[in-house]
Amino acid sequence: MSTRTDTSTNTGTATDTDTRGSRTDVRHGVRRASAFLARRSLKTHRRAWAAVFAATTAAAALIGAFAFVLGSLLLAQPPVERYAGADAVVAADQKVTYTAKPWGSEPKTATTYLPERVRLDRSAVQKAATADGVAKAVADDSVPVTVSGGSTGPGGAGAASAVGRSWESAMLTPYRLTDGHAPGAPDELVVDGTLAAAAGLRPGSRVAVQADGVPRPYTVSGLAAPAHRSSGPAVFFTERRLTALAGHPGTVDAIGVVAERGVPAGALRASLEAALPGHAHGDRAIEVLTGAERGRAEHVDALGTRGELLPLLASIAGTVLMVALLVIATAISQAVHQRSGELALLRAVGATPRQLRSAVGREVSRVAGAAAVLGGIGAVPLGLYMRSLLSTEPLPLPVPVWLPLAAGAVAAALVTLLARPVSLLAARRITGLRPAAALGAAGAPESSEPGRVRTVAGVVLAVAGVGSAGAATAQSGQAAAVAASGAATSLIIAVALLGPRIAQVAMRVLGTPVRWAGGVSGFLAARSAAAHHRRLGAAITPIVLLVAFVCVQLSAGSTLERAADRQAAAALRADLVVTGPAAGLPAGAARAVREVPGVTAATGVLHSGVVLAHRELGDPLLERFPVLGVTADQLPGTLDPHVTAGDLADLTGRSTVAIGEDRAADLGAGIGDTVELRLGDGTPVGLRVVALYERSLGIGEFMLPRQALAGHVQASRDRSVLVRTADGGAASADAVRRALAPYAGAVVRPAMADDVRIAPAASDRDDALVVIGVGVIGGFALLAVVSTLSLISVGRAPEFRLLRMVGAGRRQVRRMLVLETGLVVVAGLAIGTLVAAVPLMAFAVSTTGSLPYLSPERYGVLALAVVVAAGLGTIRRGASGGRRVPGRRD
Repeated sequence: MSTRTDTSTNTGTATDTDTRGSRTDVRHGVRRASAFLARRSLKTHRRAWAAVFAATTAAAALIGAFAFVLGSLLLAQPPVERYAGADAVVAADQKVTYTAKPWGSEPKTATTYLPERVRLDRSAVQKAATADGVAKAVADDSVPVTVSGGSTGPGGAGAASAVGRSWESAMLTPYRLTDGHAPGAPDELVVDGTLAAAAGLRPGSRVAVQADGVPRPYTVSGLAAPAHRSSGPAVFFTERRLTALAGHPGTVDAIGVVAERGVPAGALRASLEAALPGHAHGDRAIEVLTGAERGRAEHVDALGTRGELLPLLASIAGTVLMVALLVIATAISQAVHQRSGELALLRAVGATPRQLRSAVGREVSRVAGAAAVLGGIGAVPLGLYMRSLLSTEPLPLPVPVWLPLAAGAVAAALVTLLARPVSLLAARRITGLRPAAALGAAGAPESSEPGRVRTVAGVVLAVAGVGSAGAATAQSGQAAAVAASGAATSLIIAVALLGPRIAQVAMRVLGTPVRWAGGVSGFLAARSAAAHHRRLGAAITPIVLLVAFVCVQLSAGSTLERAADRQAAAALRADLVVTGPAAGLPAGAARAVREVPGVTAATGVLHSGVVLAHRELGDPLLERFPVLGVTADQLPGTLDPHVTAGDLADLTGRSTVAIGEDRAADLGAGIGDTVELRLGDGTPVGLRVVALYERSLGIGEFMLPRQALAGHVQASRDRSVLVRTADGGAASADAVRRALAPYAGAVVRPAMADDVRIAPAASDRDDALVVIGVGVIGGFALLAVVSTLSLISVGRAPEFRLLRMVGAGRRQVRRMLVLETGLVVVAGLAIGTLVAAVPLMAFAVSTTGSLPYLSPERYGVLALAVVVAAGLGTIRRGASGGRRVPGRRD
């Protein structure tokens, strides 16, 4: 019995072993068959896979470039120049926070940076000096000044702007005397060597320096040069004189600290933080900055600018990711779908579903993997180009060695991981057929009907997009922009999903004109398009994506710019405007202009910013707004914001505000209500609303009295002075120039709408975003159009050969292709424009009260680019497929 048991046991073990071996053999057989099919298919369909390869490479490069730029922006810090000689800098915290509890969620906190410098109590200087490990602590204030004299004076090159500092703070850069001696009297100063060379100054020279008033004479006691790169021309006064010029004797801008020898940065930071609790001015905390952080004390608004740029760039990056993934999915799906007959035949002759799916997956993985690697490499130069557009002087974008490698790797991994699932989904239907059914499908024409799930998803997204656009019309500001952006994204994806359905509708509209206009070729074009809705939908989708994306990007900005220009032009009442050097104009300049005979009104315009804490869709939000500080009794003759309620004459004192009516409606504020704001330096204020006005796009959401802002800016100097004259400015301009003769650098010219606009018509950042958003992404979308249409044309080569064999001439085939291309272009342009028009209409109505605008020239360039791309992708490829039949004359 034991023998029989052992024998049966051994037999069972052998059987299990044989079963496992046979399963392993099957798996190896599947792999070998799949690898064989993949290799042969890649070789046979190399032209089709080349189109997929091009689209995938471009998508990987674009994704990697955006990852590169976003990473660089997150790492960006302002450069250390002014405090290069300091071991640490003590400054006030420039961040402001707002915490609120959204509906049905945990409390959230919003953070932003203040646009103006927050100062420290002057008593903190002595406390920092007594901290352990500190060799010296120096108060550092700065005052913008205008220097004239030497070759910059009369007969010279004009006034020069510079920064006034105390000589004691020169050690923080450090500056060293190269000639002369340090200033010892109130009327002496040391001049930066670069400024001295430009102005022809030397020790003993006399110069006029204007801070906040008329220029005063000073004697140059010495010349100095920085040991490192400095942040600009500088002049140095005695500390007592600089404190008087700064105008805030109880506070300082920052404190520069030099450590004792051998004290590490961490120990110095801890010592200063222990010695200086709560010494910022007002309710602000202090920060001890070391290393690369010291630059934040020099450029206080650099991180605020980064905070504004990051969400804009992240929004574009999200759109890029959506566009890139949509293009990859469309290209791979079309490439697999065009091989439905071949896959069905393989299934009919015995290939298993697993073998076919594995073969398709291997093909796509090899193509996408190679394309992703090449795209990851291409992301580096593209990312460097985009970085060069966004990198500015106050905030250069760093390029650590690991960042390009990481960005390229992320893009390559994302594209590779996406490609295989897309291919398996595309091949799912045909590989799942039974062999008998597959035998019939192998010779049947391709199915033009999308699946039910795809159709339902497309309809849901279309309805959601229209609903989101409708919601945008009832909102304003950022909420309207977010809703309109969501509408555009939903509608674009819906078009991709409903492509065959949309193609059917397009053929019903455009098919008859094509048949009438094209004769035999028109008949062939119309019948071909009608028989292949899926193919036509795949051809239209990239054009719709391109047109919709570019129209939204260009038209949204153009609509706002146009509305702001109109409002600013309508608000302008001044005849003349006085502008000054970069340092600005002292308050006395406006008073001097008012005293000129023939001048009926003159108001200085002080620029600053405020921070508004409120909720957007329940979430806490901190928004920064540029604001104008004006003189109320001078406004009627110089600036008309079109008041709809209240009276601007009440815009006086330090606790009043005028608000744009749309913003007031969002805040639920009316005349007499109190609005809580933070001024530019973080000071919380409750301001009484005295007027509501209409032209907020042109002149800003808030207007405050000049005196309410003057004590909360770095320097209370006017950006400009708006002047109204009795004679329209023609004869009074010379009199105004004479009155301003003591103010160096003042320029009088006719007033323009840009002089009252709250923001410039265009900035370097806006131009960079346009190049990135429209140029780079639009170029990728054009490449997607060429690749997709080339792929479709390659798949139609048998069709073209068949047409030639049954009697169609080469010219007829070529004309058929031209007509089909025209049909695709017209349908794509029309649908893309409609998709863009829905969210744009909602956005324009909610923000400007007008229709969206896009210049005909820009739209014409877009249409021409689409025509050229479609021609390159279709006609050239298609004409090569209709080869000449031997024995026939065309």
